[in-house]
Amino acid sequence: MKIIWFTRSALFAIGQITTLIFFSIFGQLTRPFSFATRYHFMHYWARFCLVWVRLTCGVKYRIHGAENINTDTAGLILARHESAWETLAFQAIFPRQAYVLKRELLKIPFFGWGMALLNPIAIDRGAGRKALNQLVKEGSERLNQGDWVVVFPEGTRMPPGELGKINIGGAMLAAKAKKPVYLVAHNAGEFWPKNSFIKQPGTIDVYISQPLDVAEMSASEINKKVENWLSQHLESVQATGAKEETNQPQ
Repeated sequence: MKIIWFTRSALFAIGQITTLIFFSIFGQLTRPFSFATRYHFMHYWARFCLVWVRLTCGVKYRIHGAENINTDTAGLILARHESAWETLAFQAIFPRQAYVLKRELLKIPFFGWGMALLNPIAIDRGAGRKALNQLVKEGSERLNQGDWVVVFPEGTRMPPGELGKINIGGAMLAAKAKKPVYLVAHNAGEFWPKNSFIKQPGTIDVYISQPLDVAEMSASEINKKVENWLSQHLESVQATGAKEETNQPQ
């Protein structure tokens, strides 16, 4: 079985890398155009990867709460981070968005070149308060321009079922911008684990909250709500996965 998974994962990697090189090189031709144009071109790479990983590795997904997404108003997404999968999937699930990411990721050949076209909020995590101020300032600007913003409040990819420390930056942005906040939990790490070449077949469950009205909430209150919601829905995701395993034919 592992040999099959490795072979299928290798096939996925070939398609992923080949198309990444194509999109990152030809994407440079979109630099003179607007962010909307650059995003429209580049996000098709993410969509391709989602289809390709389903065809080659059997990794599918289903959304719980898609009806909660209001596309009329830009929103802030505070999401669970387990895998590279969600950075691709959110581009198919939510409207046009900007990611908060580590500045050094933009130095990676091809991947970084492509990410730079997506107008990310690239911060120096070692800059402390300066990085927080940048996140709040640039994030508010993006939201006011009509673009959604994605923040992973745990700051790094976490193992499935394990909740990391919820950093205050996303909550500070939410308190400042006063835009709808969507909380997202999933179990992508079960099938596309951190730093793992092998992708395992299965269905990723994605839970999306109703938009939170944070107009009267402080950053600390928002942060606590994020922590409680993610903790609760991690349990829901784990329970769903355990139920499916139990129902598998023996």
